[in-house]
Amino acid sequence: MKKPVSTSSSQTKRAQILRICQRYDNLASALIEVLHDVQEAYGFISEATQREIAGALNITRAEVHGVISFYDDFRTEGAPGTVVRICRGEACQSMGAQGLLAATTNAVKDRARISVEAVYCLGNCALAPAATLNGKLHGRLKGPRLSSLIDEVTK
Repeated sequence: MKKPVSTSSSQTKRAQILRICQRYDNLASALIEVLHDVQEAYGFISEATQREIAGALNITRAEVHGVISFYDDFRTEGAPGTVVRICRGEACQSMGAQGLLAATTNAVKDRARISVEAVYCLGNCALAPAATLNGKLHGRLKGPRLSSLIDEVTK
């Protein structure tokens, strides 16, 4: 018979997740806010964490997973290190985002712990093309500027 693992760190994490949910009065309508807070605290939202959130908000784990899988902002695994997310929304596309994505992907292909992802709207259309670098928004990007930002972050 398998013994359940009960460590103080998992109990502490569970308590913190429940506190985050309680901060929003355990309302299912606050799921996105809860997910953002949990991800900020832990870097990603594991299956076990999804179960805790679902229980606290009295919703199904499928509902939690559905929101996580719908929005690009949420992760179910830890990030590899540096995460570059380049917008491919209409405004950014018209300002060269496709070329920026290709150039950035090519520039970091041999560098460990850097992930380049395409997303579809960062809400920074006036400053297209836009990207986030480890969650920080940058606009009016050209290849050399984004490359130097990546270099600064990865030093």
